[in-house]
Parts: sequence; C-alpha cells; structure tokens
Amino acid sequence: MFIRFFYILRESGIPVSPTSFLILQKALNQGIINTLDEFYTCARSILVKSERYFDLYDQVFAHYFEGIPLPEDEGFEMDEMARAMLDEWLKNPRQMADALGIDPEKLNRMSPEELIDYFKERLKDQDGRHDGGGKWIGTGGYSPVGHSGYHPGGMRVGGQSRNKSAVKVANERRYKDYSTSGPLTQARIGEALKRLRNLVPTGPRDQINVDETIKETMRNAGEIELIFDRAMKDRLKVILAIDNGGWSMDPYIQVVQTLFDYARSQFKEVKTYFFHNTVYDYLWEDPARYKKPRKIMEFSRLDPETRLVIVGDASMAPYELMAHDGSIHITERSGRPSIEQLRFLADTFSHSVWLNPVAERMWGYTHTIMTISSIFPMFELSLDGLEKAVTRLMEK
Repeated sequence: MFIRFFYILRESGIPVSPTSFLILQKALNQGIINTLDEFYTCARSILVKSERYFDLYDQVFAHYFEGIPLPEDEGFEMDEMARAMLDEWLKNPRQMADALGIDPEKLNRMSPEELIDYFKERLKDQDGRHDGGGKWIGTGGYSPVGHSGYHPGGMRVGGQSRNKSAVKVANERRYKDYSTSGPLTQARIGEALKRLRNLVPTGPRDQINVDETIKETMRNAGEIELIFDRAMKDRLKVILAIDNGGWSMDPYIQVVQTLFDYARSQFKEVKTYFFHNTVYDYLWEDPARYKKPRKIMEFSRLDPETRLVIVGDASMAPYELMAHDGSIHITERSGRPSIEQLRFLADTFSHSVWLNPVAERMWGYTHTIMTISSIFPMFELSLDGLEKAVTRLMEK
C-alpha cells in the first residue's frame, strides 16, 4: 500500500529509506494504524528522520490525500514582479494598498518575505481585468488573501479539508519554520542555532570536566574515567560584517545579530561591523557608519584563524564593485576598487563565507553576485545555507 506516497516523498527531497517504509507497512498489516489521523502521525514518525523535513512532509501528505498542488518554482519573472511590487510598497505603501484595495495596516503586519508570497499569489490569480471582489489585484478587491494564498502569519490556507482532520493539520503547515529553504526569520532562530552547534572549538581537550568525570566513574562502578573538555581559551573568534545600507537588507540585520548573540557561548568574541553594498576602505562599528570606522588594512593584524562572516545581498551597480572610486562616500575614495578590498579580506581570513538573503536560484541574474561569489564561498541565508556555511568555516 501507498507505494506512490513513498516515491512522492523521495522525489520531493525527503530521504525516506526502503527499510523505514517496510516498517510502516508492517504497522499497517498488524492493524496498529486504523485511521488517516493515525497514519499521518505514524508515517511521519517512521519515515521522517529530521524535523527539517516536517514542513515538506505536510505538503506531500496534503497533495497525496487532498490533491493540494505541490509547491513549484514560480520562475524568475514571477519573482521579479513580486519583488517589484514589494519595492513599490516600501516606497509608497498607501498607493500600493489602494491598488490592492485593502487596508494598509493588514500589509504592515506582514514581513517582506510574506508580502512577496502574497504578491505572487495575487499575480497567479490575475487572469484578466478585475473590478471587484476579494481575490484579484484590481480596482475593487479587498481580501488580503485568495484561495490557497497566505494569511498575515504566512501560512498556506490550501482550502477546506473534505476528509479527515489529518489533512487539515497538514494543510496548516505548523512546521513551516522548520523548513530549510527561505530566508531566516526571528521565528527560525531556534532552528538556526542548531546549525551553529558545529561551530565549536578545535583546540586540544586538556581540561578535566569534573561533573562528567564523576558521572562516568559512578557508571563504571567506581573505576575512574577522566573526561576532558577543551579550554575556554580555544573558543573561536568571529567577525560579523553586515550590509545595512538599504531596505532590502533591513529584515535580516536584527535576525543575524540575534542569532550570533545567542551563540556567544561558542565564541571567544564576536565583533560586528557594518558596510553599505560592498566593502571599500572601512568597516564601521556603528550601524550608521559615521562615528567608528576601522580601516580594512588593520584587519591584517588580527588572528588569521578568525572566522569572517559577511551578510549582504551583493546586489549593486557593477561600477560600485569594480571602479577605483566606486563608493558614493567621498571619504572612502582611496583609489582601490572594492573588489580588491574583498580579495584582501578573503586572503587575510582563509575561513570566510558570504551569506546572501537572495534566493540562490536568482544569483545568476545579477553580475555582482556572481563576481563576489567567485571571491567568497557564498551560501543562501537560510537554515540549509547556514548549515553549509558552518561546515565550510570549520574546514581545516
């Protein structure tokens, strides 16, 4: 039974093993599973080995038992149109809200990524001119969501369930924050911290852990077993450089800072700096980039084992990256193009990564993203991307 369900799970990217599927079949044959509700819970427990796949499992479950379409890649054009709408919203929210026919306060409660999802849903429903109603983008619409759209909390509605409550549960996608794709949000901090757990000291274990030594000695019936930990002095040093110069980065600044603040127990020190678009002569200790500049050349005196994490969308005019006087700030026009400064940082810190909130599938459309990704290992600012970045930072 449910052979097709097994293959859809695998095709969607969930690593379901044949052995676990046979265990599920055994449970079915023994009569342990008698309702669709029980099947939903048991199948997830047996087949899905990591919470990162819970959201995808819910989508596949709703698709298999209810016919809800699986998520598809909307393509470059749809993404760009939605982002253009977001740009217009940020410039003139009242005008965009009037065009959508809804109260601007409803849109104000959405995050940028939720707005993009909402705009894309409205664009999908735009089959022709619309002069009223509550669904399409037109002159008289009023509803902030359409059928199978997104409510202000960002969850997929997916229509009403016509079967068991398990399908309704799956449609609610309670584990959306566990999925590995999509930019980091405040709700995903807990999951993101799990990705940073691999960012641990690499020095020798030369200090006795008294509590663990006592515990293991008691477990061994009095035979002493010494447990050693790494010294606190071996904790890593991290430089976090964040692009905070434009609205496109605003949603991520606080999230990234919060993430690294929570993880300070992993680090000996975390120094946060700021820049706009790209790095020129300085990184700034103050977010306003006005009072506390630090020259790039001074970083050559730091510990080369320091981990450098740069966060930015890497999207700008090519001249800002390549021209000798590409910076719009007169004080930073040293005659050295930004691309040379980035190469200097990459050479200074061999353990460095660039985290980009732009979806990876969009990178090829922006020249400066591709150029910078040839200098720094670039990863998407998502749970999956963060995990890959940590793995890269810990390479010897």
